[in-house]
Amino acid sequence: MSFVSVMETIGKGFAKGLKWAVEYAVPVERLAGLLFPAAAPVANEVADATSLIQTAVLLVEQKYAASGVQDGTGAQKLSEVMLLTEQSVAALLGKAGITADSTYISNVISAVVAILNVQNGQSSAGTATSAA
Repeated sequence: MSFVSVMETIGKGFAKGLKWAVEYAVPVERLAGLLFPAAAPVANEVADATSLIQTAVLLVEQKYAASGVQDGTGAQKLSEVMLLTEQSVAALLGKAGITADSTYISNVISAVVAILNVQNGQSSAGTATSAA
């Protein structure tokens, strides 16, 4: 058996194990609430803000994909995500004790886009959204 074959076999086993672990893992905000009950409200506010941003990014990306205009539209995508989320995210993060101005929220949006790109294995579909 060649080195590459051994590595492929290990990788396939790892992928199966990782899939199982992700399916049965406790959501992070719930785990944080169990481990650190005093921090649970903060963890929930931050998780809600992050979820809101991720949902808005996906919505805007779908809109641009449906219209056939993906590339070179980063500034417009970022503007739309900011319009959809800025006030709510600032309020949620404020409840968690995090002061979030437009620049901060824009940076978080860019981070969410980068993570989604890595997760999807794409290098350019959403990176334009990170134009800040």
